[in-house]
Amino acid sequence: MSATADHAENQAVRLGFQSEQVVQEIGYDEDVDHDFREIVEGVVGELVDEDYDDVADAVLLWFRDEDGDLTDTLVDATELVEDGALILLLTPKTGRDGYVEPSDISEAATTAGLSQTKSVSVGKEWIASRLMTPKAAKSGKR
Repeated sequence: MSATADHAENQAVRLGFQSEQVVQEIGYDEDVDHDFREIVEGVVGELVDEDYDDVADAVLLWFRDEDGDLTDTLVDATELVEDGALILLLTPKTGRDGYVEPSDISEAATTAGLSQTKSVSVGKEWIASRLMTPKAAKSGKR
């Protein structure tokens, strides 16, 4: 494996992807970053599509400004995963078609009950916001 490929795979792992996770991809279109998708697939195996009808370990969510309401999309995504799961929101970078304001991402994530941990550049056209679903509250009562 080349140093560049190794770095790219490490980026996917640092974002929270793990070997053999079930990762549901939402919002796939011809404009996605295919190299980044391949990197994630290299870590987790094959991605499942929007029609997957079981609980996923994580979500890879491609979202553009014209795709509708981000809060609704994030709420829907949280219903597809376990508590404490990763939702990686990918949006076009500043100045690109479909750009989403960071303040809109922050507001939508908060409203959807997600915590935003970091944002990183993935490829030339996309930025990824790492969002986490809340972990289930532990109860000491029986």
